[in-house]
Amino acid sequence: MPQITVTVPKDLLGNSTTEDFANQMKLAAAIYWYTRSELSMGKAAELAGMSRPEFLELLAREKIDVFQVDFNDLSQELARD
Repeated sequence: MPQITVTVPKDLLGNSTTEDFANQMKLAAAIYWYTRSELSMGKAAELAGMSRPEFLELLAREKIDVFQVDFNDLSQELARD
């Protein structure tokens, strides 16, 4: 697996260890890219180091919609009937 090095000012770590902070960054990236439809749920869960059900539970706790709706597509589908 590729490694990426990110330099972060020490005061941004707060009470977190560097490992905890790195995990939080991966989790934040996974959520961000998932909500932008750039990662599937499975790939986002993998990035976050979680199973898919664990990632689903996290999204629910964070009140993040699991179902992404494209309202233009929805309008077109509804117009067909």
